[in-house]
Amino acid sequence: MAAAEPKPRAGAAAARRLARGCWSAFWDYETPKVIVVKNRRLGVVYRAVQLFILLYFVWWVRCAGGAGPGDPGRRRPAGEGPGSPPARPCRSRRYVFIVQKSYQDSETGPESSVITKVKGITYSERKVWDVEEYVKPPEGGSVFSIITRTEVTPSQTLGTCPESMRVSNASCDTDEDCVAGQLDMLGNGQCPPARGGVRWGARPSPLSAVCLPAGLRTGRCVPYYQGSAKTCEVSGWCPVEDGASVSQFLGKMAPNFTILIKNSIHYPKFQFSKGNIEHRKDGYLKRCTFDEASDLYCPIFKLGFIVERAGENFTELAHTGGVIGVIINWDCDLDLSASKCNPKYSFRRLDPKHVPASSGYNFRFAKYYKVNGSATRTLIKAYGIRIDVIVHGQAGKFSLIPTIINLATALTSIGVGSFLCDWILLTFMNKTKVYSHKKFDKMADTPQQNEGPELCACEPSRQDSTLTDPRGLAQL
Repeated sequence: MAAAEPKPRAGAAAARRLARGCWSAFWDYETPKVIVVKNRRLGVVYRAVQLFILLYFVWWVRCAGGAGPGDPGRRRPAGEGPGSPPARPCRSRRYVFIVQKSYQDSETGPESSVITKVKGITYSERKVWDVEEYVKPPEGGSVFSIITRTEVTPSQTLGTCPESMRVSNASCDTDEDCVAGQLDMLGNGQCPPARGGVRWGARPSPLSAVCLPAGLRTGRCVPYYQGSAKTCEVSGWCPVEDGASVSQFLGKMAPNFTILIKNSIHYPKFQFSKGNIEHRKDGYLKRCTFDEASDLYCPIFKLGFIVERAGENFTELAHTGGVIGVIINWDCDLDLSASKCNPKYSFRRLDPKHVPASSGYNFRFAKYYKVNGSATRTLIKAYGIRIDVIVHGQAGKFSLIPTIINLATALTSIGVGSFLCDWILLTFMNKTKVYSHKKFDKMADTPQQNEGPELCACEPSRQDSTLTDPRGLAQL
């Protein structure tokens, strides 16, 4: 029993030696082996790769075609309209350290408010129009319409009349072609006012008239308003729109309408706010109009100017209607003074101009009144130019964290050059074996002579003694 006692002591001593060895190895510094290869071609490749990576992170790379048409930051060249062939889209647009300001913390999508006001008068063949009549809605929001042409159906009353020829299955030859009580949801017919309560499916008019869904046919085939054609008779507001509409054009003076677009933005991350109107008390806004060079902070635009900058023909647009976007871009470098943060305006057409089924813009509304106690209305189909004010932008300010992250990424990427050159040396050069022997040390896996485990400490690596050409690398 006494002879067995030294074994635990020997094991404890080995554990202590192991712990001391691991603790000593923990504080060792290891560095990779550096080999200098005297080869001009390989050196050119190595430096070229480093230069390319450096330029990528210091400058920027973009496709030759520029920004694609969907890029909100793209500015349309002068003379280029929506009908012009689109620029080649940028499939790989990558910003880098300086151009994108990767050393900054950024915020996109500012909080924004838009207030608009239209001024001007115009006239048509029958009357003079002012702002209260041709601007819808009148609240002055970021989306509004300016009426440029109308088709007016005056003095409509509730009764029976021929259906429009443009309604499907409205044409007929005899009464048998018209089914009494049939509903056509795309037609013009409605039932007369009902007394004694509201029926299911009914909708009240502003004059408390209760009507069933549109297109209720009476079952009679009656002559149309003009010509020898016949259509099914419907019950509703008569005459229908096609039967007695009168067209009026308001676009003669519309290009001179002025539009005030008041915009204020706020970046909450940086507590930065700014507006697009210059703070002056000398009545500046009453006598100025927008000019990008001299009056940037006078956001009063003529309607003709907006349409022209969008690349559209005003007369054509006034007849068919359309949607124009006024895009305000606030890109602000907050490392500079606030005076350097300025709005940039661009204009383009938003609706699909070249799609016949959905081109143009129009809407309907009615004005109700009473004549001799009878419900009467004037139906107006309005064509106009809808203005959508769209605000976007980005603000940035220096921050240490993104700077460190992007610098570390750039320095790490430079190591790609070493990886590429090592691959070339080990694969394509004449003396790949010589470089392999110099690059990688061969270690013999022999048992340790010392007693006890030394897992954390190892002997210095031994160079392969088979190397016979110590100057071989210089001859690569």
